[in-house]
Amino acid sequence: MENGDQNASSRPTARPRKPRAPNAPPKAHRHQGASLPARNSDFVYQDLRREIISMRLTPGTAILEKNLAQRYGVSRTPVREAIVRLAKDRLIDVVAKSGTFVAPIPLAMVREALVARRALEAATVREATEKASESQFMEIRAIIQRQRENAQAGDEAAFHRADDDFHAAIAAAGRLAGIWDMIQQIRIQIERYRRLTLPQPGRMLKVVGEHEAVLEAMVRRDADEAVAKMAYHLNNLQLDIAVFRDMWPDYFLLDPAVDSDLLAE
Repeated sequence: MENGDQNASSRPTARPRKPRAPNAPPKAHRHQGASLPARNSDFVYQDLRREIISMRLTPGTAILEKNLAQRYGVSRTPVREAIVRLAKDRLIDVVAKSGTFVAPIPLAMVREALVARRALEAATVREATEKASESQFMEIRAIIQRQRENAQAGDEAAFHRADDDFHAAIAAAGRLAGIWDMIQQIRIQIERYRRLTLPQPGRMLKVVGEHEAVLEAMVRRDADEAVAKMAYHLNNLQLDIAVFRDMWPDYFLLDPAVDSDLLAE
């Protein structure tokens, strides 16, 4: 046997990733600064944005320019530029005389984004039901199976990527890939909220079942049913807002003008 084969056979078998405990926010992310590519304000912006949206940086986390400049190996100027962009995205709050912090999740924006997303995904599902080929249905089914395996392994990051792939594949099958790009732009706050829901017992497998229901209606070429199943899937996020707001009250921002129902609970 070659040395390479001996080394491969002696490697330990990969173990399933231990799932995050129910009601626990995502673990803090350890950033490997030495492996970062070229430094510039756009990279700093994209990297911080990714960490905030994934909830690796949770609402209320202090953002220190000096530390970020050291971490990315840049001056404070590109860091400040990135912070300004993130503040415009409502992902960072710059508070005079207090500091800079990851912003809370504005529930009003979550609700508005859910309404917009339901409308856009209704269009992609309807078109995909009518236009998708059998091979495209097979691809979507394979994505759902991959998502099921991710859920069973407790791999939230891979589950999330497969979830994106599912919705993107439907848009592509409907020849409306550009609409998925639009959805990506409006769902920033939805994603932060959604990341909090994944560790709930059975949550990921429940999502898989909802995706399967959408696909089965599409395969039958029943566009109305497919749209209804997708709406049900997306509506479940909104129904649970009060529950997760109560679990992590410091993570959310309520607007008295539009969130009166939540304030009264």
